[in-house]
Amino acid sequence: MTDAAADHTSDPLAGTNSDMNQALVFEAIADKIPDNLLLTMDGEDFTYRQIDDLANQMGHLLKANGVEPGNHIALYMKNSTPHLAAIIASMKIRVAGINVNYRYTPAELVYLFNDSQSTAVLVDSEFAETMAAALPKLETVKTLFAVGGVQEVLATAAAEAGVAVVDLDAEMPKQSAERDFEQARGDDKWIVYTGGTTGFPKGVQWNQSDYYYACLSGGNPYGDKRHSPAEVAEHINPDGGFRVVVSAPLMHGAGLFTLLTFVNLGGHLLMFRDFDPQTIVETVAERQGQLLVFVGDGMAVPITDAIVANKDKLDFSSLFMVASGGGIWSKATRDRLLEVLPNIMTRDNFGASESGNDGELAITEKAELTIPSSAKIGLIDESNNPIAPGSEEVGYIVRRGHIPVGYWNDPEKTAKTFPVVEGRRVSILGDMGQIRADGTIVFLGRGSGTINTGGEKVFPEEVEQALKAHPAVHDALVAGAPDERFGQKVAAVVSFREGQHASFEDLTAFLRESLANYKVPKTIVDVPEIRRSPAGKADYKWAKDTVAAN
Repeated sequence: MTDAAADHTSDPLAGTNSDMNQALVFEAIADKIPDNLLLTMDGEDFTYRQIDDLANQMGHLLKANGVEPGNHIALYMKNSTPHLAAIIASMKIRVAGINVNYRYTPAELVYLFNDSQSTAVLVDSEFAETMAAALPKLETVKTLFAVGGVQEVLATAAAEAGVAVVDLDAEMPKQSAERDFEQARGDDKWIVYTGGTTGFPKGVQWNQSDYYYACLSGGNPYGDKRHSPAEVAEHINPDGGFRVVVSAPLMHGAGLFTLLTFVNLGGHLLMFRDFDPQTIVETVAERQGQLLVFVGDGMAVPITDAIVANKDKLDFSSLFMVASGGGIWSKATRDRLLEVLPNIMTRDNFGASESGNDGELAITEKAELTIPSSAKIGLIDESNNPIAPGSEEVGYIVRRGHIPVGYWNDPEKTAKTFPVVEGRRVSILGDMGQIRADGTIVFLGRGSGTINTGGEKVFPEEVEQALKAHPAVHDALVAGAPDERFGQKVAAVVSFREGQHASFEDLTAFLRESLANYKVPKTIVDVPEIRRSPAGKADYKWAKDTVAAN
């Protein structure tokens, strides 16, 4: 069975409206504030009505070319207006969108398209050659929608593979902008593919209703959830919502979660095709951005550098919150930002493709990351038994309530990641932690990356935080390297700030001030740049290969 929906059971914590679908929510908002700005993409403005019309035209184009409810379509694009329109259109016509990392090689694309059983691909013209190289090995793709023109290399490869090519730019304007689709439903599916930086990416399959409540905070991240499209629209301020500068790509779960969350508050989203820190901070100042959102230190460090460099040139007075989600935002980077903008609020959101938005991470003076006590968050041991508050035992963090139906086309991994604990399906996030007596969970790090050195367990995130606190360090990743005596040793790859450097001896002496000796890296590799995904996610496979080679 390829669809895990049969294993989905109701949860008393979920309790809410099972008919919720983001397409219906979006339409209700567009009807409430049609002429308000929704999107600024690289300086070009679009209203809610314009994006709704584009999504309707996109939906009609997809349907006219064989895309049917229940199909999967891959969105192989950078940030753009067509990308956003395609996301909303997919939901409107009851199709699951498949997010695609645009840095993938042809072999990685073949795996993703075949694993997801995508029947169509929307592809940016700049990726025509890579798409063309993947085409001969694709098993289910029948149609390509070329965004930005049909490149000759793509047309030739598609013809040889028997795949149709549609010039989206030429054909979409001919389509109707009417909303005459079959009504979207709460049990329609949406799929979020994981980053795949520690192995093959997996498709996390959500019911739309659960996606709305878990990933999009039930239409309101700051209070009571809203249980109908009309209720969401009722709370929209006609004068406009927050101006939110979103740095992340739409192909990353955190980027899309953020965008749709603020759409549901009637917000004005400012986005960019490519990640350029200088352009981002200039946009904050020029367009009077109120919130700035990014993914972890991979984006936070260069954005903070740009803010520091422009603190006396640009006006950041409109900015009242800076938030991160989808990656670790180190205390050192946050403190550096607060030195320049001491009056802003900071928020570090905790979540995953397998759980949605789980709330805010707090950071202690000791740089510990903690998750507030909640009925929806808990801790279990390796046998899936709950760990009682106050125990010093390290366990796996789990989420209860609105969770995915499972991994697409993978019942074995679904059973492992979404087991039944005390009669209720849970999502095991893969993150490790400890639970204090008051229910607060101390976040330790990703279990799959834990380093076992002579029986001692080391979480890379803890060592990375300590490394980034050194003034010369720009970015760092920590991974295990083979060791004859201890099995594994702690190793790190480090990039330094421009014009700065620190020796191995200096770094290890600095680390020993805050870390036990067994946690201090025995190897530190100096690299020009840390490899991360376009969304700033760490590439731990590259880190392991790098330290193993040195």
